Amino acid sequence: MNLLDPELIIAFLTLAALEIVLGIDNIIFLSIMAAKLPLHQQARARTIGLAGAMLTRIALLVSLNWIAKLTADLFTVFGMGFSGRDLILFGGGLFLIWKAGKEIVDMLRGALHEPGSTAAAVGVSFVGVIVQIMILDIVFSLDSVITAIGMTSNLPVMIAAIVSAVIAMMFFSGPLSRFVDANPTVKMLALAFLVLIGAVLIAEGLDVHISKAYVYFAMGFSVAVEILNLRLRKRLAAAGH
Repeated sequence: MNLLDPELIIAFLTLAALEIVLGIDNIIFLSIMAAKLPLHQQARARTIGLAGAMLTRIALLVSLNWIAKLTADLFTVFGMGFSGRDLILFGGGLFLIWKAGKEIVDMLRGALHEPGSTAAAVGVSFVGVIVQIMILDIVFSLDSVITAIGMTSNLPVMIAAIVSAVIAMMFFSGPLSRFVDANPTVKMLALAFLVLIGAVLIAEGLDVHISKAYVYFAMGFSVAVEILNLRLRKRLAAAGH
């Protein structure tokens, strides 16, 4: 295998970029969950969570035959076939909507605490957070791995792209987590994104395909509006209002 082959290089760069984009929802969920832990445990939880995501994706890539079987229908309901992939996406979507919805309700009830405070960590264990992150990692990894398989059949290139993407996400997860924690409206927006992603996963599990372009456009537009709101609040605060 020629490592300087232009086709391999293009496939690697394209796939790494796609893995980072597809991993944004994973980082958002990971950041919100890690913020419930004491400060000294948050960085470790993010690192372990992303490392787990990387190992899960590599394991799925190596198990290409098993991935292929996941797309075969297991049973039919009212003429609609359900495969293993459909069930995983549907269950993951429900879990994501439930988890994000619960966080939104807690915020609306005023259950806001300083990041890493004892009150924020009540009833939340390090292992519990990692388990929840790992559950969603499996769901998020499916689309990521299927995308990788569709891009290239070269296993080393796929693994290298996934490892590079996860390392990049590890670098950005800390600043992103701190930014989300420091801005409650951004956290609410992030949770709304997770509800949206959960709904998309459920739709995919029911064989209703929604273009990712629509989802990313909606998320990008919402982020742009929130950036304007943050700048407006900063200027109002500076003006003494």
